Amino acid sequence: MTSYLIEAFDRLPFGGPEKARRYATERYQGAVGLNWYDCDPTLRFLMRRYLGDGFGWAEPRLREMGALMGGPIAERAEETDRNPPRLEKYDRWGRDISEVVMPPSFEAARRDLVATSFTRPGFIAEAEAAGVDPAPLGVAWSYLLDQADIGMACALGTGGDMVVQLTEMFAPEDVRERVRELFAAGEMSGEAAQMLTERSGGSDLGVLESTAAKDGDAWRVNGFKWFASNANGSAFVVLAKSEGAVDGVRGIAPFLVLRERRDGSRNGVRIRRLKDKLGTRSVASAEIEFTDAEAFLLAPSSSAGQGGDGRGLARMMELTNGARLGIAMMGLGCARRSLVESLRYARAREAFGAALADQPLMRRKLAELIVETEAAQALVFDGYLGRPRLRVGAALIKLRASRLGVTAASDAIEIHGGNGYIEQWPVARILRDAQVNPIWEGGDNILCLDVRRAVERQEAHKPFLDRLAEAARAAPPGDDGTADLVGRRIEHLRQAIEKWRDLDGTVAEARLFPLAQYMADVYAAALLLEQAGWERADSGGDRKALVARLYARSRLADAGPLRGIDAPAEDLERFADLADGAFTGG
Repeated sequence: MTSYLIEAFDRLPFGGPEKARRYATERYQGAVGLNWYDCDPTLRFLMRRYLGDGFGWAEPRLREMGALMGGPIAERAEETDRNPPRLEKYDRWGRDISEVVMPPSFEAARRDLVATSFTRPGFIAEAEAAGVDPAPLGVAWSYLLDQADIGMACALGTGGDMVVQLTEMFAPEDVRERVRELFAAGEMSGEAAQMLTERSGGSDLGVLESTAAKDGDAWRVNGFKWFASNANGSAFVVLAKSEGAVDGVRGIAPFLVLRERRDGSRNGVRIRRLKDKLGTRSVASAEIEFTDAEAFLLAPSSSAGQGGDGRGLARMMELTNGARLGIAMMGLGCARRSLVESLRYARAREAFGAALADQPLMRRKLAELIVETEAAQALVFDGYLGRPRLRVGAALIKLRASRLGVTAASDAIEIHGGNGYIEQWPVARILRDAQVNPIWEGGDNILCLDVRRAVERQEAHKPFLDRLAEAARAAPPGDDGTADLVGRRIEHLRQAIEKWRDLDGTVAEARLFPLAQYMADVYAAALLLEQAGWERADSGGDRKALVARLYARSRLADAGPLRGIDAPAEDLERFADLADGAFTGG
């Protein structure tokens, strides 16, 4: 039957070899199978910049990781999405075992990732012995993984650093030892989970209902968590209120709950059901009940015997900024993957007598994707590796990068046309996955409120503005006007923040969103200028200066009466520089 159909179509009067060539399947390879380090000049640029003399030692290891992420890990991510985790609620005797069964594709990917992670203790020791800073390599590892599967990144990294830090600070010694054993493979081991959200309030944590009662040097936790990711982990940070505490934010304290009790018996942790989610299916998210679960307070004990000193939630939120950077990296990973898939498809697909990538309107869209992705990349890497670590940085970076992941994936679907809307093509899953990033660790409004707290309570805008000015001063020499434009906008932003602080409280809160967007715009532009200055000094190149100029023109320039229609068409004239500097590999 198949051969008959092929022959019949071959005889169609308007068919022919030239038209058939357009839909030859071998032309549409996508990103899977590429070495994601080798095909990413922007990552190589950042590694040279942040690693310095250690780059030569690191590059072979980065290349191995690029092959792993672009090959087996990316392939298994597609399989896990099609065959997600399942809950085995009861054993054959009807006993509640609440066991999450992960698919073989997930387990194989997890084994490879834990064994090769750039954050595992053995690798860190090896890098330090060679005189190489392991921090940039850990960031690069996350960046590559997030292009393959942000659900796996969540499963491996959900609160591991938080669990380890708080346990070492506050838990009994025998519990600390058990946690050390769980995380012997590193914080990115998949053993941790945060359990905060309840039906009563989502981000409004002050209204949560879970309670904790003292039981010797331990506690008993009872309650119900509505949305808990990585439910198959072994160590959970659970927010609860101790009996007798105030019913509000100051009554909240974090508790460590392990899958097993001290005596080795099963703890009072029950899974009601797994969430049937839009995306990120490789991380098991669940509704979880705690019934007299053995727990350990992760805060200083109060003199009244209540749960903590009233700063439990604040202390966790300080650590949460690290998690927000992780979500921002996930958004960047989705954007980068969307860009690579778009460039590969647009170069292969032909329409109206030329490849899509040669059409002016498509070049405009692709150039915009390149510039926006590299701006977000500059933000995320500065959030992890820049100094000083900015108090407002994590909120602003997540605000921008998590949203870009969604819009870039949506653009990639449009570039693929109808094919992009089909689940067998890669970009549909990227969009489904990306949509969670603006939700995890606080939506846009929560992030804006955090910016307000940082400005009002800690004057955090001052070191932020100083950092922007420092970055802009590192711009390459020359008179293209970008550095002057960014410099003016830094001063305008300083004025806008001061003016905002004088507004009526209600109006000020409503204006937080445009203010935060303005801050992110200028932050990214200044960082791109800083990168351009480094590139000029390192190699004499000017591609990053082009990216900075296009970004500043788009985000910071006055549009004028013609709305920029008469602006220089550098995005078209130098499209090859933009595209080749963003992606190599066909």
